[in-house]
Amino acid sequence: MKTAKPGDTVTVVYDGILENGDLFESSQDTGPLEFQIGAGNVFAAFEEAVIGMEVNESKEILIQPEEAYGLRQEELVHTVPRSSWPENADVQPGVVVGMTMEKEGRQHQVPAMVTAVSGDMVTIDFNHPLAGNKVIYRITLRKIIPPENSPFPGNGSPS
Repeated sequence: MKTAKPGDTVTVVYDGILENGDLFESSQDTGPLEFQIGAGNVFAAFEEAVIGMEVNESKEILIQPEEAYGLRQEELVHTVPRSSWPENADVQPGVVVGMTMEKEGRQHQVPAMVTAVSGDMVTIDFNHPLAGNKVIYRITLRKIIPPENSPFPGNGSPS
């Protein structure tokens, strides 16, 4: 039976689960995921798990924070004046706001979560919401397309 290898385009269905059992992402909501193995469009550990799988095979993998959404970094938590937002802006804990940041001389929109509002000060967190978490993926391989039939540019050769 054919197994998935680097360069193949694969279609998987999956559930992303936190260690406490909470489902944070599922292809039941987003539809099957199609990606080219080796193109770097999914976590490397996710790609590696799919290599060697056969169609309709399922597996569960645990990905460490460093290989998933990163470690939590306290330096990405900032407290700024409430006056940084328009007066009518919905600034309350749990709200994700777009912040404009400068990096290498260019402006970028970056999401941040409001974690606290205290008087005239607002605490915002630029960490990914899943930073610092181990994540579990339950993966089922549904389809393998060899590189020569790949729907991706370059006949499926990994970039």
